[in-house]
Amino acid sequence: QVRLVESGGGLVQPGGSLRLSCAASGISFRTYDMKWYRQAPGKERELVASISTDSRRATYGDSVKGRFTISRDNAENTVALQMNILKPEDTAMYYCSAVWTIMSGREYWGQGTQVTVSS
Repeated sequence: QVRLVESGGGLVQPGGSLRLSCAASGISFRTYDMKWYRQAPGKERELVASISTDSRRATYGDSVKGRFTISRDNAENTVALQMNILKPEDTAMYYCSAVWTIMSGREYWGQGTQVTVSS
């Protein structure tokens, strides 16, 4: 059974930091690109960051460049999102996804973790 479990969300003041983590099980983690998405109420889902299987390539959405960092640990089957200088507009449900690199069309999602940035 494939599971992606996000953790680390919460309430933080503007300018603060949070570190999200996503633990994967039931997949060959090293063969999956990992991504973080977010979705705020009434808004479309947004790709926040993506990291390749070997961590050599990381990409970021324009709104988070320079503030967020994605990383992965293939030994622990985890992917993290370090979020710094948080802004109220970062408030959203954050989801991790795993995209299989061997063949197209296989993608798994977690249940999400809520991040709220407010004073």
